[in-house]
Amino acid sequence: MTLPDVRADERAPALHANGVSPHSTPHERNPGIALDMGWVKSVRVNRSATERRSATLGTRRSVKKDAQAAWLLRAITCIDLTTLAGDDTPGNVARLCAKARQPVRADLLEALGVADLGITVGAVCVYHNRVGDAVRALQGTNIPVAAVSTGFPAGLSPFHLRIEEIKDSVAAGAREIDIVISREHVLTGRWDRLYDEVQQFRAACGDAHMKSILATGELGTLRQIYMASLVCMMAGSDFIKTSTGKEPTNATLDVSLIMCRAIRAYHERTGIKVGFKPAGGIRTAKQVMNYQILMKEELSDAWLFPDLLRFGASALLTDIERQLSHHITGRYAADYYMPMG
Repeated sequence: MTLPDVRADERAPALHANGVSPHSTPHERNPGIALDMGWVKSVRVNRSATERRSATLGTRRSVKKDAQAAWLLRAITCIDLTTLAGDDTPGNVARLCAKARQPVRADLLEALGVADLGITVGAVCVYHNRVGDAVRALQGTNIPVAAVSTGFPAGLSPFHLRIEEIKDSVAAGAREIDIVISREHVLTGRWDRLYDEVQQFRAACGDAHMKSILATGELGTLRQIYMASLVCMMAGSDFIKTSTGKEPTNATLDVSLIMCRAIRAYHERTGIKVGFKPAGGIRTAKQVMNYQILMKEELSDAWLFPDLLRFGASALLTDIERQLSHHITGRYAADYYMPMG
């Protein structure tokens, strides 16, 4: 069986080696802009309209068979394969990195006709103290290591320590930094402080790409989520991310729709493309395809590739692999055929 090369202007994004978009080279860094409080304060959000729109995402399109397999293979290239546990060890990080190198069983890729594409995940995401382990395990690949930083997940450590943590992770080899914002600045309306904080985090990242985690489940309202998204982009965030994965409420389609609308508005006004990363609670192939449809419909096909889309997940990959196995064989394989490492 060979998957068709389904182009992005049809029902699924084209699949190319190493997750590279056929539309453009990887986007440039977001240099940020001056804080525009007039724009921030003008934000309005209609909650009921948002809920109606997000509720239709899973029903508007029917993606089946080979097209579905192509969507799921594309999703794999956008996964930040993650372990953020207190008992992480060099051994389990090494196993995770091995899965990142070969996220799908070789026999499945062969059956799908894509064994020669070198499919990998988008990144491996770990705590700072495991960055060195991950960098060593990924030597010889183009898979970046992403480090959660700035007192993750609460972001309440002293500010100078948060800055030093970013610098230390970059020095250890992290090419992406996931920072957490101070929720207090959003909840008290101190947008200037949020802007200054994120700007300083951005400067500490140097050449490493920065993803700003909003922890949307703790920001109160959809309007405040939109406003925080704008301010983080103005301050130079390369991605905005929904959640740490540690809050009671993590990524949802309602919140993701609002953040995508903010990304679209920022792009329309500045010409700068900012990436999006939903994280936490995305465990199934069906869920991830809803997010892909959201990106395609609200932004464009350019946001279907790992330079502008990441999924923060760990269990998701196992379900995608099971769905691909079912597509090929007509039956679901047992979990032990799709180990995480």
